[in-house]
Amino acid sequence: MIIRRITPILIWIKDFLARRFEKIAEINRKYQKPRIAMTPMTRIVLLLLRIYLLLLVAILFYKFFTTVIAK
Repeated sequence: MIIRRITPILIWIKDFLARRFEKIAEINRKYQKPRIAMTPMTRIVLLLLRIYLLLLVAILFYKFFTTVIAK
């Protein structure tokens, strides 16, 4: 009885997520190759910026979890 009610909801969620990920994949395919020429220095700087952003996110998560655990 409950499974009959849940099944359409799960199908709807699956279809919803599939459509969203399909759109994201389409956008990624469109912008896969850069349209401008980049020098090697530009690529290095962009890589360093990505690493810096990942470090900031890691620090943010660390701070969040230490705050949550402390309370």
